[in-house]
Amino acid sequence: MFEKKSLRDVDVQGKRVFCRCDFNVPIDKEGKITDDTRIRAALPTIRYLLEQGAKVILASHLGRPKGKPSPDFSLCPVATHLSNLLGQQVVMAPDCIGDNIQLLADQLNNGRIMLLENVRFHSGETDNNPAFAAQLAGLAEIYVNDAFGTAHRAHASTEGVARLLHPAVAGFLMEKELQYLGGALAHPDRPFVAILGGAKVSDKITVIENLLPKVDAILIGGGMAYTFLKAQGVEVGQSLVENDRIALAGDLLDKAQKQGVKFLLPTDHIVAETFAADSPSTSVKNVDFPTLGMGLDIGPETIKSFEKQISTAKTVIWNGPMGVFEFDNFARGTFAIAKALAKSNCMSIIGGGDSVAAVNKSNLQQQMTHISTGGGASLEFLEGKILPGVAALTDK
Repeated sequence: MFEKKSLRDVDVQGKRVFCRCDFNVPIDKEGKITDDTRIRAALPTIRYLLEQGAKVILASHLGRPKGKPSPDFSLCPVATHLSNLLGQQVVMAPDCIGDNIQLLADQLNNGRIMLLENVRFHSGETDNNPAFAAQLAGLAEIYVNDAFGTAHRAHASTEGVARLLHPAVAGFLMEKELQYLGGALAHPDRPFVAILGGAKVSDKITVIENLLPKVDAILIGGGMAYTFLKAQGVEVGQSLVENDRIALAGDLLDKAQKQGVKFLLPTDHIVAETFAADSPSTSVKNVDFPTLGMGLDIGPETIKSFEKQISTAKTVIWNGPMGVFEFDNFARGTFAIAKALAKSNCMSIIGGGDSVAAVNKSNLQQQMTHISTGGGASLEFLEGKILPGVAALTDK
């Protein structure tokens, strides 16, 4: 990433700037935005462009309208919300391509802003259709990508336009995401600890393989822990196990041992007989795992052990919950991790998805160093994959 140009490297004054943001936000039936985190995350880039006298053309997707217009997926509520946040009118375009949109772009004054309608109202967006990308590129002279959350997708507005408009640069949010995630992987302050959770080992195999040579310890929670425990010969009752991944889990445990990486698995669990929010539960150790029980959260002993590792860490990446945290009875482990990170002096990087939801739910956002805005993108970055939306940007 550090070889890519950023917004500070270009003169945008008087230029039409196509800025891809991630405004894929939850909107209720009344058209009210229920969580504007992603919109606020884009404000530093948008404000900078306006202050520098650019003519700002914002683009985003919202939901999955399947390549045709749908009022349920219109970005109109975003334009209204953004107008209030910026204190100036954001012109809402009726579409994202076409002669009248080109006219609106040509008529924009310096320091003014317009939001294109949902780019996914056209199938050319997700197909990365060259003709569609060319129409989007025709609206502007400079390209800015500030949508880290979609950087792992090679779509027209995230990759196609960047190939056509030069310079194509990273916005401040994109730059920040890549500096934190990239910096942690390339030059972490040690001890460097990865905390991985979630349901399936298969979702995190590549992440674990990529992190093993880089970290000092890996802490595993969530449903994926049971495949590893099974690989160690621990009986885990009715817990979620990917039988076709047991051998692979064993190989990863061997690799960790050979590389001197601490690989911490749960030693006790909160178990229940049914997967339900109100299911009666008990705390059990590995040796006492009941035949009919399923592990739905890490237990108190494991929480203590994980907290101890976090307290001595200098860099921590966390991706995935420790249990079924959407059920209050099985959320304690996940919230304990969030609290331990908030208390510690480490650089804490929260990698998208459910981990972010847990941090937000526990009101500890301010105590984290960096909260990623991209679940899938941060996961692929941690896997060591090249993100198409980043690769397409102009080299320094």
